[in-house]
Amino acid sequence: MIRRWLPLWTWLAPLCAWALLAAFAAAPHPALQAAIGVALIACVLAAVHQAEIIAHRLGQPLGAVVLALAVTVIEVALIVALMLAEPQETTALARDTIFAEVMIILNGVVGFCLVLGGTRHHEQAFGVHGVSAALAALATLAVMILILPNATIQAPGPAYSPSQLAFVGIVSLVLYLVFVFVQTVRHRNYFAEDEDEGADEAVPPGAVAAICLLLLLACLGAVVLSAHDLAPTIEATIDAAGVPRAVLGVVIGVIVLLPESLAALKAAFADRLQTSLNLALGSALASIGLTIPVVAAVALAQGWTLALGLDLKEMILLALSLLVAITSLGTGRTTILQGAVHLVIFAVYLFTTIVP
Repeated sequence: MIRRWLPLWTWLAPLCAWALLAAFAAAPHPALQAAIGVALIACVLAAVHQAEIIAHRLGQPLGAVVLALAVTVIEVALIVALMLAEPQETTALARDTIFAEVMIILNGVVGFCLVLGGTRHHEQAFGVHGVSAALAALATLAVMILILPNATIQAPGPAYSPSQLAFVGIVSLVLYLVFVFVQTVRHRNYFAEDEDEGADEAVPPGAVAAICLLLLLACLGAVVLSAHDLAPTIEATIDAAGVPRAVLGVVIGVIVLLPESLAALKAAFADRLQTSLNLALGSALASIGLTIPVVAAVALAQGWTLALGLDLKEMILLALSLLVAITSLGTGRTTILQGAVHLVIFAVYLFTTIVP
């Protein structure tokens, strides 16, 4: 029964990753580092599979919340580890990573989901109430974290003063927790698929879900440590290529969002767009609402100044992304046209990040 839900490769991926990490710690070698990179991707794919089983056991939208929390653990660990290693060079890392994740989700993931689903099913439907609530919370957090620091005067530059940073960290966490409460308890039906969706699918047993949880934690831990070991190589490659340091935020965003992105695309292909949007928007909210409080607490404890405010080009792209998302997801029905618009914005974002 277990093999039905957990193929052999989902067990081997974390085991091989941890073995490679131990070998690299004992004797660093470029060949081992390359193998760790392959193992990292395998662990991400295994984490997707395991998280989907847990989500299936819990049901939507609670399953989407579990996956968002798991992915946020990766993000926070990566940012904090890199900032502890090079605090002077990474003051803008949290901003670059959060902005990259918002753009990847709002335009890349949502765009590909709408195009993929629209190509196969022509038109897809979802619940407007839940998506509108998520977008309202996301817009508030994005503006408060990424734009408002440019307008405050207590601290020089695009940064909050210590008291402002503490306040923003607290209200970000509160808003995210309220959203999770609404999504999973008070108005769960706003975020749920139709009752007949997946009614014939078998539900994994509790024992299988428990094993998946342990394997998921092993995969996430391996991803965090693997990415930490690969970070110097990634940074050196970025510097050698002569591209802006903001590209590092994009790389981290792609790594941490890969599990949810694949799960969202799979759901869209199966005509479950509500689940896709739960995963995408939920991960965007978690990336701000959970990451900023932790990073802010570390920065305050270490006496660091976080550069959070975006420049003019990035603020324009963020505002355009939020406007288009609110417009294209405001009717409850989508086609490939909305997806194409999101993908165009995503392409512009990637190009202007590399060629500012």
